[in-house]
Formats: sequence, C-alpha cells, structure tokens
Amino acid sequence: MDRLEAMQMLVTVTEQGSFSAASRALNVPLATLSRKVADLETHLGIRLLIRTTRKLSLTDAGAGYVRAARRILEQVDEAERDATGEFTVPKGELVITAPIQFGRLHVLPVVSDFLAEFPEINVRLHLGDRNVDLIDDQVDMAVRIGALPDSSMVATAIGDMRTVTCASPALLGRFAVPRHPRELLGLPCVMVDTPLPWPAWRYRDPQQRTPLDVPILPRLAVTTTEAAAQAARQGVGVTRLLHYQVADAVQNGTLRIVLEAFEPEPAPVHLIHAARGRMPLKMRRFLDLATPQLRAAVRRVAHSDPPA
Repeated sequence: MDRLEAMQMLVTVTEQGSFSAASRALNVPLATLSRKVADLETHLGIRLLIRTTRKLSLTDAGAGYVRAARRILEQVDEAERDATGEFTVPKGELVITAPIQFGRLHVLPVVSDFLAEFPEINVRLHLGDRNVDLIDDQVDMAVRIGALPDSSMVATAIGDMRTVTCASPALLGRFAVPRHPRELLGLPCVMVDTPLPWPAWRYRDPQQRTPLDVPILPRLAVTTTEAAAQAARQGVGVTRLLHYQVADAVQNGTLRIVLEAFEPEPAPVHLIHAARGRMPLKMRRFLDLATPQLRAAVRRVAHSDPPA
C-alpha cells in the first residue's frame, strides 16, 4: 500500500466532505478511493471515518491522524520543492488570478515587468470575476477586491477602492442631477447582471452612518462592467461600479460621479496566497515586485478624478 497516496486521499475526503466529491477532485474512481481509505484503516487497525447515508465524520483517532497526515504531506511537498530549487532559485510556473478589468489594466503590466526580470519563471494569468478556491484550483496568488472571509489565507493589503455612481453629462443634462440615492428611482439605470444580483444598490446615510438600500429596476442589464461603463458613457443611464472601472471616463469627462456623500465604505484590495509552509522564491519575488506597483496603481485611481 502506498501510504502517502492513501493519506492524500483521506485528507481530500475530509476536505471535500464526501467520497464522491473527493473522487471528482482527485479524478479517481470512487471504488478505488473507498478501497484505499479502507486499506489504510486496516493497516492502522483503527477506524478513521464514520460513514452514514447523510453524513461523513472523523473519529477522534481519525481527526488526530488527519492533522498529522496534513503536516506530513506539506513536508513532503516542501521537500520536493526544495529539491527542485524552488526555494533557492526563482523559477517554475506561477499561477495568478485577478478580476477581469483590474487584471487587464493593473495586474498585466506588473506581470510583464516580472517576466522581464525573471526569465526562468512562466506565468499563467487567469482573469475572471468569480473568486476561485486557491487550493482546489491550484492558484498561487490572487487579487481580491472586497472584504475577505476568515480563512487560512495570507493577505497583503494593497489599498481601498470606492464604489461610485456615475452618468454621462448628456444624461445629467436631460434629468436633474440626483442629490439623494432615492432620486435614482426616477432615472434610467444600467446594472451589471450577476448570477446572484443584489436586489438594491447600497449607499450609506452620511448623517446616521447606516446602510441605505435603493431597489433599482434597471433600464439596461449587462453581463460585464465594461459594457455597463460604455452604456453609461453613451447616455443610456446611471451606473454604479468600482472606481477603477470608470476612472478613465471620469478623468476625460465622458462620465461624472454623483452622490459622493452617500458612497458606502471603500472595498479593501488584497493580494492573497495560501499559508502552507515556506513560500517558494517565485512567489516571494512576485509579492515583492507586485505589492508596491499595485499600491501605486490603486493610489493613482484614487487621485484620478478631475478637479471639481
């Protein structure tokens, strides 16, 4: 029996919550996975898992064994990386993910500089607005905009990003400039249609410092932030986006920010990575190069608006 393989299978079963989910994650037949874990229990002479039709849980002995197995697997992984030089020479493949527009505008230039400086490193840059699981999807680093859930991830603060409401000067010329978020109910609006759309645009009462939700019925719903910004520039309606997504349009005057006093708290921007053992040198070098450049990019966005 390959004990390391069996340990990995057991750990994956506990992380995924079921044998069927672990089978899909490992791309291993369910029968093989079940047999390997059973063989491990036989070898140890103890029961590791309690399986029922509804639930899978660890025995006390199983919980202790899984904790030890995780440490062992991490040490083996670290030893393999050490042997291949990942901790002594910056080389190998680096997988990075970022939101589509932020990645194109701000992360891609950083990656280009990084590749020029480190010729032995290759980068896979995944741009997408869905937050992926760094462990399951084998991603080294991710740019995240918004509050981070409690997790074992290590987060490096990059800055903060406003959520702004804006419209074209032409549209604001046809309608009165809104002075309160509730006035948006009388204006055409452009909304980004997401799989789980928020039923209202959230603002903050500047006096009470409390949330203020406005139930928007969009005149136009689109699937990308870039399309929403373009529609707003063309006068279709008012839109609400992250500041960087409209910064250029605001600076050149094709969009104008309104309702600034009612903006919600800015969203934090972080560069995150998994906290597992020593950091490979390729990741440390990228973190060292990317952090100051991304912080500068976020500051430039914050100061990009034309004078009032």
